[in-house]
Amino acid sequence: MTLDELWFLATEAEQRAEQAYHRLTERHTEFLEFTRNYEVSRGRFRTLANRVSESGAPYGAHTIVYRPSRELLLVWHAGVDMWVLPGGGIQADETYREAAERELGEEAGVEADYEGLAIATRTAIRCGDYSTWGVLPVFQACAETTTPTLCDPDGEITDAKWFAELPENTRDREQLVKWREEKFSSRA
Repeated sequence: MTLDELWFLATEAEQRAEQAYHRLTERHTEFLEFTRNYEVSRGRFRTLANRVSESGAPYGAHTIVYRPSRELLLVWHAGVDMWVLPGGGIQADETYREAAERELGEEAGVEADYEGLAIATRTAIRCGDYSTWGVLPVFQACAETTTPTLCDPDGEITDAKWFAELPENTRDREQLVKWREEKFSSRA
């Protein structure tokens, strides 16, 4: 891919992200918004820009699953060596929520009652002079079944656990702490 093609891909991805973000946020109210910035290699930039141009989301869709006891479900992602929210890539025929539900089933085997969008993160991606962005939708759901069962077809997820206190090595820990504070602040 030549540099001009990379610029075109970044522009195309940005347009798709804008459309996806507006469609997502106009359907939901009362969600948190964040911005994350990533500086990546040229190859990784191309991969992420392609994902954004296809779905609007560079990292797929995820779910914050909670129990009434305020515990959150996290899965261990061996590839990033961290606790993360269940979630992943979006297939061509899926909505963000459908992808989040499928990924929850694959990675943790937990059924949950989806309540809506919890977090919309604007994910800015840069490689030198090239930049684009995508949305990272995170839905919230109350667990209906609480015993995790791993069946990840990718083999990246090696454990799933409930946490009352989030481990330090939790990806996007600050966002999850803020979400939990806001979610449960009205429930004293």
